[in-house]
Amino acid sequence: MTENTPQPECCRDFARVSASRRTLLKGALMAGGTMAVTQMFGDAMMQATFAGTKGGNTLVVLSLRGGIDGLGVVVPHGDPGYYTARTSTAVPKASLLAADSMFGLHPNLAPLKPLWDAGELAAIQAVGLAVPNRSHFSAIEAVEDADPGSTARSGWINRMIGLGQGAGTLDGVQLGMNFPTSAMIGPRQLLATTDLDGLRISATDDDYASRRYASLATAWTGATGSLASGAAEAVSISKGAGATLSSMADSTVAYPTQWYATSFAEPLESAAKLIKADLGTDVIAIDAGSWDLHTGYGNITSGTMQQNISGLATSLAAFFADLGTRRSNVTVVTISEFGRRVAENGSRGFDHGWGNMMLVAGAGVKGQQYYGTWTPLQTSVDADLAVTTDYRNVLGEIVSSRFPDRSVSSLFPGLSYNPVGFMN
Repeated sequence: MTENTPQPECCRDFARVSASRRTLLKGALMAGGTMAVTQMFGDAMMQATFAGTKGGNTLVVLSLRGGIDGLGVVVPHGDPGYYTARTSTAVPKASLLAADSMFGLHPNLAPLKPLWDAGELAAIQAVGLAVPNRSHFSAIEAVEDADPGSTARSGWINRMIGLGQGAGTLDGVQLGMNFPTSAMIGPRQLLATTDLDGLRISATDDDYASRRYASLATAWTGATGSLASGAAEAVSISKGAGATLSSMADSTVAYPTQWYATSFAEPLESAAKLIKADLGTDVIAIDAGSWDLHTGYGNITSGTMQQNISGLATSLAAFFADLGTRRSNVTVVTISEFGRRVAENGSRGFDHGWGNMMLVAGAGVKGQQYYGTWTPLQTSVDADLAVTTDYRNVLGEIVSSRFPDRSVSSLFPGLSYNPVGFMN
């Protein structure tokens, strides 16, 4: 699709999501009530109170925006409907990695094969919302609120942080953009930043630090209210976390630099640095990639899908290599707002669907397996992969295993919790 080609309404919907979310969420942050005023320092938007427990576990939530085609990642080669519906785009069975009698992985996930072989990577198929929702914006909101029927503006990550002890700004961090997603919104104080360098107030290096901090103290002496609190918090983070991160050596691991990989690689490299700094971060949220492939999908040798998968896999492989001794404390999960239809559309791409896959990797994962209940594929033009596992049960199982002090029933109100069995 060229720049001047008219986009279908759903693509325009996806294109509006970032701008709409930015405006809406910034507005929510600036609102009164229990929310503290948010101030901009460098590239970081932050709220008050820095806290955290060192040496704990970290969950990395990797949101694959736009609705990734799960059937093209965790391929159901054992279902004849897959090849019937996808005459141009199907992944040949002979090319699949880690295949069992029903599923196999896209060949461009090869950088993650060592994780699979070590039992640290698993896949869950046919997961998603209980009811289909094909709007990017409303589906993202539903997935990230994860509390159907509630009018409270509270995302599941914010609730999770609130269920812990001594919740503080760096307990939940959004990387790659300086505004929080719906999952981060709520009464708890969290942080969003495009770059960890933004946590350090400018002109505080070397001999200038004491002068700069003294000037800020003078400027805010006697000030009261939320604005003053925000300024004090910025200084606190700059002196603490900001100074710690800026003093750390650069990673020696080579992250991919191809254009289709940087949206994954850059925030994951920052995530590894934040985790190695051991500042008490429980959850790191990253939005990465553009998976709304109505056109340009391609096949295993060309096209956007295979490039996206390669960027994701090479970046995740670098991330796990970069973690060093902290690797045993980190679990990664992928999530997307919805999957794609079973059958190709007229442009050899895929329209918005329902069921999807989730990948889980790292600490606590019972890997080298495929999980989920499979319903045979239908091949009509509007057929969906049926959802048989509520995605909240996947998230809930990770939280229950790695953060046992957090109540799944409180995290996901109304959920009939039914663990899938992929975590130790």
